[in-house]
Amino acid sequence: MQELLAQSSFDKLKEGAIVPGVITEIRQNEVVVDIGGKSEALIPASEFIDIGELQIGSTIEVLLEKLEDKGGNPVVSYDKAEQKKNWDNILTRFPEGSVATGRVKAKVKGGLIISIGVDAFMPASHIDVQPPKNLDQYVGQTYDFKVLKINLERKNIVLSRRELIEQQRAEKRRALLESIQPGQVRKGVVKNITDFGAFIDLDGMDGLLHITDMSWGRISHPSEMLKQGEEVQVMIIEVNRDKERVSLGLKQTTKNPWDEIDRKFPVGAKVHGKVVNLVPYGAFVEIEPGVEGLVHITEMSWTKRISKPSELLKVGQEVDAVVLGIQKDEQKISLGLRQLEPNPWDMVRHNYPMGARVRGKVRNMTTYGAFIELEEGIDGMVHVSDMSWTRKVNHPSEVLKKGDEVDAIVLDVDSNQQRISLGMKQLAQDPWSDIDAVFRIGDVVKGTVTKITSFGAFVELKDGIDGLVHISQISEDRIDKVKDVLKPGQEVTARVIKIDRDERRLGLSIKAANYSDQELAAETASYDAMNRSGGAGSDMMNLGDILDEAAKKE
Repeated sequence: MQELLAQSSFDKLKEGAIVPGVITEIRQNEVVVDIGGKSEALIPASEFIDIGELQIGSTIEVLLEKLEDKGGNPVVSYDKAEQKKNWDNILTRFPEGSVATGRVKAKVKGGLIISIGVDAFMPASHIDVQPPKNLDQYVGQTYDFKVLKINLERKNIVLSRRELIEQQRAEKRRALLESIQPGQVRKGVVKNITDFGAFIDLDGMDGLLHITDMSWGRISHPSEMLKQGEEVQVMIIEVNRDKERVSLGLKQTTKNPWDEIDRKFPVGAKVHGKVVNLVPYGAFVEIEPGVEGLVHITEMSWTKRISKPSELLKVGQEVDAVVLGIQKDEQKISLGLRQLEPNPWDMVRHNYPMGARVRGKVRNMTTYGAFIELEEGIDGMVHVSDMSWTRKVNHPSEVLKKGDEVDAIVLDVDSNQQRISLGMKQLAQDPWSDIDAVFRIGDVVKGTVTKITSFGAFVELKDGIDGLVHISQISEDRIDKVKDVLKPGQEVTARVIKIDRDERRLGLSIKAANYSDQELAAETASYDAMNRSGGAGSDMMNLGDILDEAAKKE
């Protein structure tokens, strides 16, 4: 009789119909339902939002998809029954533009399937403001969605979560712009990091935190201070409501270390720090976070000749230094390394008194003199005018070469300017101080030609004294070019015709060296006659003048 009743009930069941079913068993992954058929139906647990809310014995409506499967069991769906019922009033419940709450059922190609009572589709581009890379993270989650489009014929609904987020952000942005003021401290999340700064999400709009406003100290990239997703407290620096832009500051939330810099680091104080940057003119040393001082290259050593800071320091090295000066307004501190040691120049006047004889090596030469190293870092300079009593030195290389060991006399010491003046010629007596005892006008002398010029030749006599033979005093014959008659190194005999103490040079005449006493007397007499008749100037008072005048007459 029971089988006949079951058969009778089974005959009334039709595929595609919504029928009642009694829950007879709730398993881990499925729910067993009796719909009055030959056997019970199984419904996957995933079709229920919360399987924990179901109770054995309660009745639910299901959609009968098949009377029997291969195993003779009916195939039913709770989800499809709900959707079929909901489609009838979907426009009433969720018209286009409304907000619906739904659960993400599955990931499909191009987006997600959302259950809002019926299955709807949300494109990946509408999931968030920035399309996510991983869609699996949304499956099983419940969100609010905006209904974009409904096609009843195709039973197709398109949703958007992004538009809701943008709408909410726009409302928050308006509220934020109305309330935000410079000087306020707000909480934000690091949204994006660039080379020039970071964008901070202020929960409503983004603000720019420039790299220069991140730290009182030196940073080379914002990533040294911040990480994406990190929560930070920032100060509102500037608000542009028209352009909806906000400038933010991180360092402004802490005290400016430069406010009390002169009290913390007075001039003369010894400080400890780390080298953070090397430049051609010096090194920057961080003496506390946000405070850097510059050690100029000239303040690194008293004696070492440093051409670039990397010869003495490297980035990351810890050093001691002395505060030399503070420019608070410009946020600059001058530091010195050499001030940690005694200045060797303080002892120079004692070690090298004026008049002392010293010895050193030629370290360098310039156009005006040579630098002699007396000890490491202490040089003296010999000017070209102090190299010879008798010779006019145009360049130090005419007398010295680099590396030569030379003796000299200390002429002057200036400790403040760190200069020592030396003289080489002062080692010997000035031969011109007693020139009249060595040479007199009319003397016949021998010497060696040292230099040829267009106007004459220089001849070196004894004691290194130079004499000049003018081109007019070389020969009785007319000479166009001196080099045609005389050569460097050639020995010549000449007569002294001028003694010029101001120029420290003798005037010589080769042609007059061969004059007899009578010829000289004749030249003198001729000059005297010219002088008496007013033909000669009153300043022509020596033999040189006579010979010069004679050359003019010729």
